[in-house]
Amino acid sequence: MDNVKLKGYLFGVIASVSYGLNPLFALPLYASGMLVDSVLFYRYAFALLCLAVVMKLSGQSFALKRQEILPLMVMGLLFSFSSLFLFESFNYMDAGIASTILFMYPVLVAVIMALFFKERLSLVKALSIATAFVGITFLYEGEGGVTLNLTGVCFVLLSSLTYALYIVGVNRSSLKEMPGLKLTFYAILFGSLVYIVRLRGCVDLQLLESADQWVNALGLALFPSVISMVTIAKSIRFIGPTPAAILGALEPLTALFVGVVVFHERLTAGNMVGIVLVLAAVTLVAAGPAGLARLKAAWHKEG
Repeated sequence: MDNVKLKGYLFGVIASVSYGLNPLFALPLYASGMLVDSVLFYRYAFALLCLAVVMKLSGQSFALKRQEILPLMVMGLLFSFSSLFLFESFNYMDAGIASTILFMYPVLVAVIMALFFKERLSLVKALSIATAFVGITFLYEGEGGVTLNLTGVCFVLLSSLTYALYIVGVNRSSLKEMPGLKLTFYAILFGSLVYIVRLRGCVDLQLLESADQWVNALGLALFPSVISMVTIAKSIRFIGPTPAAILGALEPLTALFVGVVVFHERLTAGNMVGIVLVLAAVTLVAAGPAGLARLKAAWHKEG
């Protein structure tokens, strides 16, 4: 393996592991008394500052065309609600399981493309979709027959759906050719309005009062947001979208590891079967000739 490909795989691993660290920083903020809207406000605010610095240092333009503003606002809302639904789900279910269900978004992209854009649903894709939903049933059944909290499951499924709509929307709009960092910057910028409104113009914003809160808030912005976005773009450039998309399987595995090791979340044998089925289904879709990989390439593309 040459150095370029090696760097591409390394960047892909870093991107996926970084994104999987959401629970590591979010759950301690919850434990300290912070609510979801305040947590996500700080994540978005700090991520915006970091992305602005990265864009400036890399010489990327902040300029927008008039026809790009409305699509960016819509995509920003989808991006933001995906975060909101995911972080709400952490209040109702184990973060590792929630992150695994979230990873179904490539399958939902395939469903949306087949239903609304008449993209051919191959046998492999159909099998992948069925496998993913069987996997969800295994995840839903907990230890001793106890099922997952239905509210939490609905929240994370909504998160996965809104993220899938975001990817499809970018791919089918004038934003398709926009550099990934610039797209993410403006998606976060417009998406942050959701939390400003929900916090009543920041009147209800909870202040960061301790060093631990500052560390976790900054970590939440830096690792799952900035580092993940920068490194996935580099990974796609070096090894292409399909291997980078498949390496995304490390995202839920990282979240599961953090949940079990750090926060002592429990996994049943059925949960493990469900996790394997979901990851297998997503990998099949991502590796397909018209799967998620091409869609991810469109919005992660660097200029």
